[in-house]
Amino acid sequence: MLKKTFFSALLCLGAASASAAAQQGATGTLIVAHGGDSLWNSHVLAAAKAVRTGGPVAVSFLMGPAARQTRFQDAVAKLEAAGAREIRVVPMLVSSHSGHYEQIRWLVGDSVELDHVMLHHLHMAGIDRPRASVPLRLTPALDDSPQVARVIADRALALAPNPRERAVLIVGHGPNSAENYAMWMRNLRPVADSVKALGGFRDVRVELVRDDAPAEVRAEGVRQTRELIELQRMVTGQDVLVVPVLISKGAISRSKLPADLAGMPMIYSGEPLLPHPAMVRWIESRAGEPLRGN
Repeated sequence: MLKKTFFSALLCLGAASASAAAQQGATGTLIVAHGGDSLWNSHVLAAAKAVRTGGPVAVSFLMGPAARQTRFQDAVAKLEAAGAREIRVVPMLVSSHSGHYEQIRWLVGDSVELDHVMLHHLHMAGIDRPRASVPLRLTPALDDSPQVARVIADRALALAPNPRERAVLIVGHGPNSAENYAMWMRNLRPVADSVKALGGFRDVRVELVRDDAPAEVRAEGVRQTRELIELQRMVTGQDVLVVPVLISKGAISRSKLPADLAGMPMIYSGEPLLPHPAMVRWIESRAGEPLRGN
C-alpha cells in the first residue's frame, strides 16, 4: 500500500510540475534528498508538493528504490520542459559537509572529485550529470537554518510540559571525518542555542553518533552521547529530552538510536524534521534567497 501511495505521489508531483509550464521564465526548484524506503520518501514528496515558489518543483533521490525513477538528470529535464530559466538545486541534507553534498556538487558541474564509493552509488542508480541548457544554482543544505531549530524545539516541547526544568539533547547522524565533524558541530551548536531560546529549556546540547564511520569511531560517538545524557540528567534531575536531527523517519530514528541509547534516563522522540511546515518554508527560502558569488 505504501509503495502504491509513493508512486501515486510521484505522479502527482510530476503533474504539478508540468502544470507550471505556463509560468515561462520562472525559477525551477530541484529538491535533492538522500532517499530511503517509501515512507521516508513520502515525507519529502509531501513537502515538495506543498512548496510555493512561483515556479515548477521536482524531487530527486540519490539512493534507495526510487533513485532510478527520480534521476537527477531527468528531474532537470522536466524542470526545463516546464519553462524554468534557471534551476535552484536544494539539497535536503542536514549538512553541506558530507559525501552526499559532494555528490550534488559534482552533479551540478562543480570542479570536485568524488571518491569511488560516492561515484559508484550514483552510477548504480543510473544518475549522471545532466545536459542542461539553463544554469544550475546549488544552495547550502540545512546547516544552521532557523527552521531546523523551530522543528527541533517543537519536537522537544511535545515531550514535556515544563521546559524550564528540562534538558534537550539533539542527536544527529554525523560524518566520518574529524574535519567534517567539526563543521557539522559549528552549524549545529547555534541551532542548539536557538532551540534553548525558542523553548525556554534549561540546557540544550548536540552530539553526533557518526553512523557510517568505522566501528570504533561510531562506538566513541555513541559513548559521548550517552555521557552527555548522564551529565544533563545530573544537572536537571529530570529525564533528558532526546530529539534526532534527521530528515525523515527511517532505521536510524526507529531502531539504531533507541538501541544505542537503551537504558539512558531520557524521553526519546523518534520524530525527525519531516513532516513539519517549517521545512516547507525552508525549501521556499532556499529557492528564493540570493546565492553566494552570484
